[in-house]
Amino acid sequence: MQIDRIDVYYVSLPLIYPWRTAYGEDDAVDSVLVRMESDGHEGWGETTPLKAPAYSPESTMSAYHTITEFIAPLLVGRAFDTAEELLAAYKWIKGNPFAKAGPEVAWWVLKANMEGVPLHQLLGGSFRKVDAGADFGVQDSIDMLLEKIQRAVEDGFKRVKLKVRPGWDLEMLQAVRGAFPHQTFHIDCNSGYTLDDIDFFKKIDKLALAMIEQPLYHNDLLEHAELQQQVETPICLDESIESVRVFEWALKLKSCQILNLKTGRVGGLSIAVRLHNMARDAGIPCWVGSMLESGIGAGVLVELATLDNFTYPGDLFPSNFFYRQDLTETELVLNDDCTFTPSQSAGTGYQPVLERVKKSARFSQTFLPKSHG
Repeated sequence: MQIDRIDVYYVSLPLIYPWRTAYGEDDAVDSVLVRMESDGHEGWGETTPLKAPAYSPESTMSAYHTITEFIAPLLVGRAFDTAEELLAAYKWIKGNPFAKAGPEVAWWVLKANMEGVPLHQLLGGSFRKVDAGADFGVQDSIDMLLEKIQRAVEDGFKRVKLKVRPGWDLEMLQAVRGAFPHQTFHIDCNSGYTLDDIDFFKKIDKLALAMIEQPLYHNDLLEHAELQQQVETPICLDESIESVRVFEWALKLKSCQILNLKTGRVGGLSIAVRLHNMARDAGIPCWVGSMLESGIGAGVLVELATLDNFTYPGDLFPSNFFYRQDLTETELVLNDDCTFTPSQSAGTGYQPVLERVKKSARFSQTFLPKSHG
């Protein structure tokens, strides 16, 4: 498959409600979109490290710079038959998994469109509905949160994820568990705590949570292993796992019992599939995480979630959950049973509206083979 053209967009989409976590607050989500073209076909990828380097060392601007300065010029005009060949072309770049993921995801969607098959089929998934969970960031009040959880429970969500941070943790969780004694909950700490908070973790051990997601330092493995030895609630790693090599060490150290997988954080779909298989073979369940992507990236996540070891409801959202207008013509719509249906057509089924992309773009660049000038 020869890459005839690459378009890169830095876009910013305002959120309906601010997304508050242990690392800060976002009023909008900034993403990098990569459009890749071959023989009249196109594929879109999205990578979303967020505007500030708070979730990871990368930011949207750093990813945009790495893609436009180093990766896109290297790929355009060349042929790649596999994703591994594509990634090998820029493996010399240290780190920067979000930047590496954008073109790689676009390549996968392009390949699916060219072959006329759904993306999940290429990834090794199966056509099945995938469970979505409900997620709530830090709210204005506990009462506000309880009202939102009540609606999620009534809608039939099998699990609810709650963002926590110091000052919005134990009291909130006790109120939630008191109001909903039988609902499945887990918390996402976004690296907001340390081992000095062991008393907090032992107290929430009594709340029967499904997991504690990324409680400690963003690239730590050792202290997560130590924490897991001291609490019964399963530890789930997110930010810490950004490569195959790191997950190999996490397995050796027994740093987690559950794995969150995000395509951007790990460097692309092929790496995500490999990590999924490693976790499956180690007896560790996975679930699909989200970076609040538009329909372009969210549609890819639905396809990824069809792999067999994604057994916990994922961070999969309808288009109207975060945004008043998505970037795709077909919006993601949640089924009545709180699931999403993967694509039965080529690619993901969620086609960007170019006018909306351009309207949301702060920057953009186009890359053609040198012979085209």
